[in-house]
Amino acid sequence: MSGTVTHDPPPGTSGRQGGPLIVTEDVELLDDLLRLCAAAGATPEVHHGVPERRGGWEGAPLVLVGDDAARRVRGAPRRRGVVLVGRDQDDSGIWRRAIEIGADHVLVLPEGEQWLVDRIADVAEGVGRPALTVGVIGGRGGAGASTLACALAVTSAREGLRTLLVDADPLGGGLDVLLGGETAEGLRWPAFAASRGRVGGGALEESLPELHSLRVLSWDRGDCVAVPPQAVRAVLAAARRRGGAVVVDLPRRVDEGVAEALAQLDLGLLVVPAELRAVAAAARVASAVGMVLRDLRVAVRGPYAPGLDDREVARLLGLPLAGEVPVEPALRRPGEGGTPPGAVARGPLARFCAAFWERALIEAAAA
Repeated sequence: MSGTVTHDPPPGTSGRQGGPLIVTEDVELLDDLLRLCAAAGATPEVHHGVPERRGGWEGAPLVLVGDDAARRVRGAPRRRGVVLVGRDQDDSGIWRRAIEIGADHVLVLPEGEQWLVDRIADVAEGVGRPALTVGVIGGRGGAGASTLACALAVTSAREGLRTLLVDADPLGGGLDVLLGGETAEGLRWPAFAASRGRVGGGALEESLPELHSLRVLSWDRGDCVAVPPQAVRAVLAAARRRGGAVVVDLPRRVDEGVAEALAQLDLGLLVVPAELRAVAAAARVASAVGMVLRDLRVAVRGPYAPGLDDREVARLLGLPLAGEVPVEPALRRPGEGGTPPGAVARGPLARFCAAFWERALIEAAAA
């Protein structure tokens, strides 16, 4: 069992950090915490109370306080990243003690072990602000969602953001093909199908093909067309921990794996051609996606049918308008010219993507 007292994350920095600080005299609890640190690849510092050395308490990236030590750390300076760890699920007083020491979280072992391993591993990996994660989905077949997803990723990388493009549509033919990298060395989705626990963010990034200054997780040309939801969750969580931007190209159907991807998005773009039939199809997609994703916006693609414009399409769908996706040859005929979508920095599609990222990053910072 675990619970949250406050929602402020611990301060993040780039690069690898030190291990957590453990404060306890409970031998059995210490053994468990050392075991969990080892599982997370972290080496902790252990004390019976607040460390006497300067910065020992304030400077630790994460502090694990045993419930037995709550009284001894009550006067320590308040800081983020403090977890009060106990064993008794029926002890309601642990919440009061957590408030007294300014703990962010209350965790009871053994139920909370996996959460704690993930948190310790984040510390060991030096996790800072998670990646801004954007999903792109077509309102109907052939709407141009994959091309827009690639253009967003290419633009993000050109702007200097660490960028990962994730192909979540196994029947889409492979985004590596759209980017001209189908023969590039690196792992594809089938290699991660057996993932269940935590995936290292750095190891994930280094294992994937690098195309146009971004990393791409796509499908190979084999028979595997499904990845278990647990693997989708683990891989996308690892991608988000690396920071920067993650762009996910989504299929129009919502199965368990797609639901896992939707749950990790910050916002979604529904690409809708300005045709009545496309709007009708997109309404069904929006209804299914909206059950998981709160922030879904419509990106309208011309040419426009009589009586329609971008604002009218957004009104009919009841969604915020992200903008009008420019019509250019790359969007109509992806991959034919060998230049990936959005690669021409002064092109209308690249300008649309650059404006989108500027707004989205400002919104994320404000949130």
